[in-house]
Amino acid sequence: MYKLMTAGMAALLLGAGASSVQAFEDRYSVGVLAGTTGVGAEVSWRFHERMGVTAQYAGGLSWSGDFDTDDVDYDGDLDISAGAIKFDYYPFAGRFYLTAGAMLPDMEANVSGRSKRNDTFEFDGQTYAASDIGSVHGKLTIADGVQPYAGLGWRSSHRQGFGVFSELGVMATSIDVSLSTSENYEAQSDQFRRDLRREEQRLKDEADKLPFYPVAVVGVSYTF
Repeated sequence: MYKLMTAGMAALLLGAGASSVQAFEDRYSVGVLAGTTGVGAEVSWRFHERMGVTAQYAGGLSWSGDFDTDDVDYDGDLDISAGAIKFDYYPFAGRFYLTAGAMLPDMEANVSGRSKRNDTFEFDGQTYAASDIGSVHGKLTIADGVQPYAGLGWRSSHRQGFGVFSELGVMATSIDVSLSTSENYEAQSDQFRRDLRREEQRLKDEADKLPFYPVAVVGVSYTF
């Protein structure tokens, strides 16, 4: 009888252990999303009740705006797209998760500048004829390459079927500005070239006031 009871208890313990091990099955999710990086898609693999990985891509978002320094009025069109590879941690083994990883953004604006005066440009206190310079144009880069990312979200990837998800986070920026003139006047005048580089630095200093780009995403997914 003792041996039978021992064998029965062992079987129950083994069964309980097996059921706890098998309580979570890894799941794959695919989804579509929209947010501050555009419209796109994602694939997510939740390989543990508390851990998963997600790959996303979104793009097609454009913003138009203007900006001015003391000397020049600028207009720009910002095009935004970004991919991401992230590690997701579910601290409560449910829907809420924390995430961190790398984003691969392409956020650039083509800018054009016009003088605040009719026939002259002024850079760093120096006056130049608009007929010599032509027009000022260039590129403002908000972020490119690989940038760190961190955020938090809500996702039903632990259950099969359709679901919605959302995420809020921040991505580091890497500001760069490059200006030139239509008449290539910077190649003709060393003084103007130095003044134009100072103008680039002014624009960069203003853009650097945004050290992070806000990322907000909502979407619909299906978990297998």
